[in-house]
Amino acid sequence: MAVPDHPLFHRKYLALIVVVVAALVAGVGWLAFALLKPTPPRVVTMATGPEGSVTAELGKRYRELLARNGVDLRLSASPGAVANVARLRDPKSGVSLAIIPSGITTRSDSPEIVSLGTLFYQPLWIFSRGAPLAERLRGSPNLRISVGAEGSAARAFSVEFLARLGIVDSRNAKLLGLAPEAAAEKLLSGEIDAAIVLDAWESPLVRKLLAAKELHLASAPRADSWVALYPYLNKIVLPAGVADMARNVPPENVTLLAPKANLMVLSDLHPAIQYLLLEAAAQTHSGPGVFHKAGEFPALESIDLPLSDEARQFYKTGPPFLQRHLPFWLAILIQLLVLLIPVLGLLYPLLRFAPAAFDWRCAAKF
Repeated sequence: MAVPDHPLFHRKYLALIVVVVAALVAGVGWLAFALLKPTPPRVVTMATGPEGSVTAELGKRYRELLARNGVDLRLSASPGAVANVARLRDPKSGVSLAIIPSGITTRSDSPEIVSLGTLFYQPLWIFSRGAPLAERLRGSPNLRISVGAEGSAARAFSVEFLARLGIVDSRNAKLLGLAPEAAAEKLLSGEIDAAIVLDAWESPLVRKLLAAKELHLASAPRADSWVALYPYLNKIVLPAGVADMARNVPPENVTLLAPKANLMVLSDLHPAIQYLLLEAAAQTHSGPGVFHKAGEFPALESIDLPLSDEARQFYKTGPPFLQRHLPFWLAILIQLLVLLIPVLGLLYPLLRFAPAAFDWRCAAKF
């Protein structure tokens, strides 16, 4: 039987082949997009500490820098780092990144989180009224000590460290879960005897407490032993007079224990967003500080969690070539076009040989 030679016949089956081929190519393209996630999100959420904390202020700085590239960084405040790690681990929270001090989580506890490196020292400040805290404990064992709110890193560290010194809530002290601002107010007014704060040197609250004449900043006893027992801690020195040269505050060098703050993100956060965050970190933290020299931070350090592949690449060579030389979204568009080349390469021969396949099918049938 001869193959029908009517033009409508040819058009009908040729159109069918084209539709099938196009559907296959679209499916392949969709699968590639789904697996490779070529388009970064335009909205990302960062968990920060309470208003007034250094992490809250840094969140505002990061938001400003990411906004220059058309990415909306939304900030979500919480009591502190412990709560923020929990939010990172909760897929329903919508949180993708946070600044977390070392010692709060581990790789086994948080396999879904990776690090983009360390940013700065975050000392543990122990302020007391009048005499140093150790002397006051000997004279009056039932002191009122603020150790930070539930969910804060200050509380997690304070309770652990005080217990090692034999100071336990309700047994020989009253440990209060006050937020930093409330703790400072009550300490200055004499309503509590001591407050433990975990924050950077730049914290306005820390500087306020350092300036108070009636308060004493404790020097960490046996600091080397603490670092040996808790490797995520660092021994740093606050130089005499650095807070106020005229009044010589503090009056002598003070040894402090400090974890390093880490920029932590979900492991599946889009690589392009990770590079933007790394650039923001480099612009924000690369200058000198009281406890570090210029260029020391951000640093390629893996303390509690592994570094992301993007972080390792960034610290070696900087951001990708396209993001380094082109506006962010133009670089993303070019990356998308590059990704489509294999799909177009598949589409061309299929469409080119579709008529031949159609003729072969008709010949075999008739």
